Amino acid sequence: MKRSLFLTVLLATASTAAFADAPAAAQKAGCMACHATDKKVVGPAFKDIAAKYKGQGDAVAKLSDKVRKGGAGTFGPIPMAPVGPDKISDGDLKAAVEQILKS
Repeated sequence: MKRSLFLTVLLATASTAAFADAPAAAQKAGCMACHATDKKVVGPAFKDIAAKYKGQGDAVAKLSDKVRKGGAGTFGPIPMAPVGPDKISDGDLKAAVEQILKS
């Protein structure tokens, strides 16, 4: 009993920590259903996205466009659905992408 309670608390704490590190706009828009800051879920981890686009001057524009249009193939075959401005404003999207790129 104590062991399962400990594991439950440990897992909840780890999930909360990963969620807390995510950009607030990404949390609000529902991005965390498929992404995490440090591990692959359905989509890639934010740190893997940051690594792939590191040093690319147009990364914010590329990723913002990718979020708006959706797509597949960059990180594997699972498609990402488009995320419209009803879920995240252009300003919040830009801020979230900028923060993700700092991961």
